[in-house]
Amino acid sequence: MTAPDPAERATALARLAGAREEAESALLRLYKAWFPTSRSRAQKAYDEAARHCLPHALWGRQHSGTIDAWAGLPFALLFLEWEARYPQEWTEHAKAWGTKQSLIRELAAADHDDRVRAKLVELVDLVVQRPYRCKDREYVRVARAVDGDELRGRLHRALRSENSWAQLHAGHVLWLLDHPDVPNTRHVWRTWLADTGGGCGTPAYGPGIAACAGERPMGGPEQG
Repeated sequence: MTAPDPAERATALARLAGAREEAESALLRLYKAWFPTSRSRAQKAYDEAARHCLPHALWGRQHSGTIDAWAGLPFALLFLEWEARYPQEWTEHAKAWGTKQSLIRELAAADHDDRVRAKLVELVDLVVQRPYRCKDREYVRVARAVDGDELRGRLHRALRSENSWAQLHAGHVLWLLDHPDVPNTRHVWRTWLADTGGGCGTPAYGPGIAACAGERPMGGPEQG
């Protein structure tokens, strides 16, 4: 689902569609089951079918301690990367804003191993380079949790790019990283924009800012 080859993604999406059909069929049988024994069998059948498709596999998860100990962590990261790289396909096949939000919040922890930390840095980098989508604001939590040279290097590259969204979002996120006690709210965004002069042709953030100045980065009008 995150492969750059459209044919590979199409194959994965076809498998996902089949798994979803099985889960929906099992759920229908569960709804129709009247007696305890039949309901128990139907529930088990649904649980088994649902764990093979997204976003169902991420619902009702059970894990102790941090999310790092959860066996479903690779699927959670896949779910978020899919939304970040191919948002329209994700919206069509697995849209679940609440799941996205809860996963990002759980992942906003500072004690990840190097592999997970690298993936989270990559996710923040992907998200700052696009127009805001629902719940993207939660990624500021992740940015603060994985703050470091790698993340800041990527954000500074985005800031120097010709992508006006990347300029705007990266500038604001960098400022929030430098002010960890400041909440990421609409008021804070508007104050930051006014203080930095984020209008047309502003030297600090490039000529493309004015086109986005009405939006709140990592928390503006929702798209998708």
